[in-house]
Amino acid sequence: MDLVTDAARALIGVQSDWVEATHPVEASELRRFMHATMDTNPRSRPGFVGPRHDVPVAPLGFPVHAFRRPAEEAWDPLEGQGDPEFDGQSRLLRLHLPRMPIPLSGVLNGGYDYEFRSHAKLGERIFCRSAYRDVKQRQGKAGPMVIVTVDDEFASGEERRPLFRCTTNLILR
Repeated sequence: MDLVTDAARALIGVQSDWVEATHPVEASELRRFMHATMDTNPRSRPGFVGPRHDVPVAPLGFPVHAFRRPAEEAWDPLEGQGDPEFDGQSRLLRLHLPRMPIPLSGVLNGGYDYEFRSHAKLGERIFCRSAYRDVKQRQGKAGPMVIVTVDDEFASGEERRPLFRCTTNLILR
């Protein structure tokens, strides 16, 4: 049974527009992130100035966590976005990419690959754009599975200064 349809294959190469994170890099967000990750490096603390940075900078992985639903937003991904045909399997693998039409209910993290370029600086806006890079079907011990590869590109500021690129493999089964 071929779960990767022509409609799914047609999404390979589809890239989103740049999407802005909910908040800029704020001192309170950096503090919370550093507490959660037990990061003791002073480079993210208010008032920090070092040989490579003139303002505090975010830890390299921080931009991923800057993308979250704003508190005032009523949309809930578990409510099917008001779609009367919603079956509990959104396949909305990134909010700014179209749904991946694969009829499997489970999603597993198949791993990440990061290429870091720069730190986001205190006060900067963070942007992301995503693209479907590949979709392929494999046979596992428990049955068929589909591996969807998504590339995410993170940047800051209006000039879109590169922060990092992340390739994610999602296993649908």
